[in-house]
Amino acid sequence: MSTLSEYTTLRLGGPAREFRTAATTEELVAAVAAADAAGEPVLVLGGGSNLVVSDAGFPGTVVLVDSQEVSFEEAGADETGEPVVLVRADAGVEWDPLVERAVAEGLSGVEFLSGVPGRVGSTPIQNVGAYGQDVGQTIREVLVHDRRTGERRRMTNAECGFTYRDSVFKGDDRHVVCEVTFALHRSKLSRPIAYPEVARALGAEAGDRVPLERARETVLGLRRGKGMVLDPDDPDTRSAGSFFTNPVVTAEEFAAVRERAAARLGADAEVPGHPDGLGNVKLSAAWLIDRAGFGKGYGAGPARISGKHTLALTNPGGATTEDLLDLAREVRAGVEEAFGVRLVNEPVMVGVSL
Repeated sequence: MSTLSEYTTLRLGGPAREFRTAATTEELVAAVAAADAAGEPVLVLGGGSNLVVSDAGFPGTVVLVDSQEVSFEEAGADETGEPVVLVRADAGVEWDPLVERAVAEGLSGVEFLSGVPGRVGSTPIQNVGAYGQDVGQTIREVLVHDRRTGERRRMTNAECGFTYRDSVFKGDDRHVVCEVTFALHRSKLSRPIAYPEVARALGAEAGDRVPLERARETVLGLRRGKGMVLDPDDPDTRSAGSFFTNPVVTAEEFAAVRERAAARLGADAEVPGHPDGLGNVKLSAAWLIDRAGFGKGYGAGPARISGKHTLALTNPGGATTEDLLDLAREVRAGVEEAFGVRLVNEPVMVGVSL
């Protein structure tokens, strides 16, 4: 009986009742279809980097996606005149090695997503993003197995419904992602820089483009400094990445947060907030957590806030899933009490809830 802690970056999770590995798309579809036909619960597992799994494990079939096909196809030019290359990758392909290969081959569009753990199949589900870039900007289509109809079909970018850290796939297990096609640009330069921290690290301005290798190495350096690049020798990387999403609030709610911050931290307190383009304001979850009293390294039990980044909850060793959730609930309640904002977890919960 396989223990799921062996397959999650948090190193948490109990046993699977049945565990199968799918080396191809055909094997993936067959394993899921067989479990569905038998009325068995199914958990499709990739890199385990965005999962919080119950200590009791999973009472059904876990299918580890390990399909590895990657192909490249020239697809003409876009409206700017830059050549476009379609990169098709099976769901089991490791994400960061794919980004590394794209950069090496002079393909831009995913370079600021360097160092993100996990596999390709999980990227559209979460609309994985970092440093001003997300996969929804480059995904052309997603090949899925529809568990309701038993058919395979290709879903367009629009059909995927990408929004901030969300998609039609998240919270709905109808579709099993089998393959993702990305439309990347053949260019030695990155996409325009959209994140202030990256611009500062590069000594550049927002909107500038820099050599792909430089963009990748800069992002990897930033992520390492926050414990966000997996390292077996660094307990701070034993996490699910950012545990909470950055809250998006209305202008009125933002004003209320600023009032609370002034009362708590002083009249000169500045609350980081950025327009989301829809009339709302995106806040910094890390800032809220830190100013609510939960600094780096916080934690009275076996689970801890990372010593490098307040958004990562870690299992330095010896923690259980319940230990981690107790810490997450404490942080969530503290932020809500301090600022009136309720944080939402980013990782997928399996057999547990926050």
